[in-house]
Amino acid sequence: MEAHKTTLVFTNAGIDDIFYRLWNAGLGECEVWYNNGSDPAGEILHNQVKDMIDRGIDASAGMLIINPRARNTAKIGLSNEMFQQGSIRYVGSEIRAVIMGKMMVAPQDDICVIGGESIAIEAALIAAEGSVIAVEYNKADRTTLEDNVAHFDLHNVRIIDHVDEESMKDCPIPSLVFLVASASTDQELKYLTSVNPKISVVIYTLDFKAAAGLPDTLASLGLTDVDTIQISVSKLGSRNTFKQEPATWIITARARE
Repeated sequence: MEAHKTTLVFTNAGIDDIFYRLWNAGLGECEVWYNNGSDPAGEILHNQVKDMIDRGIDASAGMLIINPRARNTAKIGLSNEMFQQGSIRYVGSEIRAVIMGKMMVAPQDDICVIGGESIAIEAALIAAEGSVIAVEYNKADRTTLEDNVAHFDLHNVRIIDHVDEESMKDCPIPSLVFLVASASTDQELKYLTSVNPKISVVIYTLDFKAAAGLPDTLASLGLTDVDTIQISVSKLGSRNTFKQEPATWIITARARE
């Protein structure tokens, strides 16, 4: 709906918060044309989404949604307030915007995201015709991720608990992987490059030693086109002083053609 001026929607009953979710996504100014009730006869009504946030769908329905501000561009760096709160401590939206820029996600991409819950959500929003394999080792974090998948109504995310041949046997072969560096990074990269030697890699870490050692690890796997950057974000505080957040290392690698 963000990308199209008109969207025709057919839905079943039992969606209590559909208009609230549209409003929460910034679509409150959209106009909704609908029939009140399941009987196709009668007057066609219309309201703005912002005036319907306390309504739900209690019968099979069809409606036309008009978005006069539609734009065919993806939004990256979503505010952390838009994600479901739970066990996950999300990376700052400024850092996530840079990560998404480095990933260069396309609509048809098949992506593997390891330990990057908000990255998985943003990637899935952009790769609407592709898929996201979200790997999360922690049970509580998996639950929060599932809440986010439902909150954003995503149907192209598959959540698994580790990376190996058995757990990924029914998954698409990813062309891109984002991962948060950890003790299992070498094993994850070794497996993913074995199934796709041309895979593109984006790695996030706060550990200088990990950042320093990763180029050699990537080179040993045939990914020699390596780029390493450091990002530091400072925010103005209540006393007109800047508070610096931990510096982030982002390492990218793409196999040469």
